Amino acid sequence: MKKGFLFAAILLVAVSFTNSASAQTKIGYFDDQSVIALFPGIQEKLDTVLQSYAKDSLQEEYNYTLKDYQVKDSIYKKDSADLAKRPKALELATTDLNRLKYKLINWQQYQQESMQQKQEQVLLPYRQKVAAALSEVVAENKYTLVLKADALSPYAQPSIADNLTIRVAMKLKLALPKEVEEAFRVATGGAPSKTAAPAATKAPAKKG
Repeated sequence: MKKGFLFAAILLVAVSFTNSASAQTKIGYFDDQSVIALFPGIQEKLDTVLQSYAKDSLQEEYNYTLKDYQVKDSIYKKDSADLAKRPKALELATTDLNRLKYKLINWQQYQQESMQQKQEQVLLPYRQKVAAALSEVVAENKYTLVLKADALSPYAQPSIADNLTIRVAMKLKLALPKEVEEAFRVATGGAPSKTAAPAATKAPAKKG
């Protein structure tokens, strides 16, 4: 999955409590693609749908377009003398033939755009879930400004506590890497998880 289409480089979130000029600005950052990638089986589903679409739909469309062009080109050449006597018919036939020719010449670009549209169609329900969860997270945690993660400077990384990608994933109950959950828990004031081995207890002193 490459880019997504629901979030601009900067998202301004209007919240009622920010009307006052003295209100404190709270900034979070977010990456919708990272959340979508966490949905179980999403990549396998995309691969299956896109492979089927390329084979069953786009390849058939290419074959049909090629055949249509060949038939119309043959008729055009055969009836060229007659068409020359009918300017409007010649114009229509030429336009139709050029349209098919252009589509075939630029088929690779057409196929790529069609695949991208199909991918977006598959991802739309996931994007809607992510957008709804983000709205809830922003409201619950009183964020006034949300930046797209890739717009951040690599030289000034904000706190992981303001990583709304993590908060949204948790809201959607999506599995996160354990080290990410641990770092987020510590950054937000939670106690570290008890994964370390318990300290050895001191042996009782021997009685004399």
